[in-house]
Amino acid sequence: MNQRQQEILSLVQQQGFITIETLAQNFNVTPQTIRRDIKSLGDKQLLTRYHGGAGVSSSIENVEYSTRQIMNLEEKQQIAKLTANHIPDRASIFINIGTTTEEIAKALLHHNGLKIITNNLNVAAILRSNPTFEIIIAGGIVRQRDGGITGEATIDFIRQFKVDFGIIGISAIDPDGTLLDFDYHEVRVAQAIIENSRQVFLATDHTKFDRNAMVRLGSIDQIDALFTDLYPTEHIVTLLAENNIDLHTVRSKVAPGHKQSQ
Repeated sequence: MNQRQQEILSLVQQQGFITIETLAQNFNVTPQTIRRDIKSLGDKQLLTRYHGGAGVSSSIENVEYSTRQIMNLEEKQQIAKLTANHIPDRASIFINIGTTTEEIAKALLHHNGLKIITNNLNVAAILRSNPTFEIIIAGGIVRQRDGGITGEATIDFIRQFKVDFGIIGISAIDPDGTLLDFDYHEVRVAQAIIENSRQVFLATDHTKFDRNAMVRLGSIDQIDALFTDLYPTEHIVTLLAENNIDLHTVRSKVAPGHKQSQ
């Protein structure tokens, strides 16, 4: 690494996420120069590249919730619209914790007669504005940082239902198809959602492909459809095809650094 790259890495580690524009102003260089630096550091797996910036690369700690709310926001909104288009009116739905699932909640507001069960206070707050919806909030321990609800009571509550669709987000997808996250308690709730949904929709942006996280949630063969912004990595596409999992992408463009499956 050159001196600038070392300082970029230090800033990202301190702040969790930093934009290309901020880095360009800080070092008085062009955004193109910063993008090349970030690509170099990303190739060394020292940080994670995101649309518009860079974030920490860690298998044990996720980026702060407030930062995740703005990271890849446009992509998450597009994924949300795509996912919502596959949910019919008057369906029953689980929606779990995550910034992508919160965008999906916003995209569902124009539906009618949905019954939603969620362990996400933010999702409940978003959906309550539609008078045709019935919203059921799971009991449990509320996480102050993001409004997520977890714990044994949450799992027991979810197991009382069998719904049409389970909509989940994820922190990482391993090359072997393992679904990964950072919080053991959150993962157990997501597992209960998968077990009690007739169809499971996984919504995630392309930066989660091959990302690292330490807690195993399950396997990609447990989902029925993947909704993402860019065409996934080749090995993920192969796994989807082998398990007859539907793939829905906002664009056919291949995720950065990967080849498209033939």
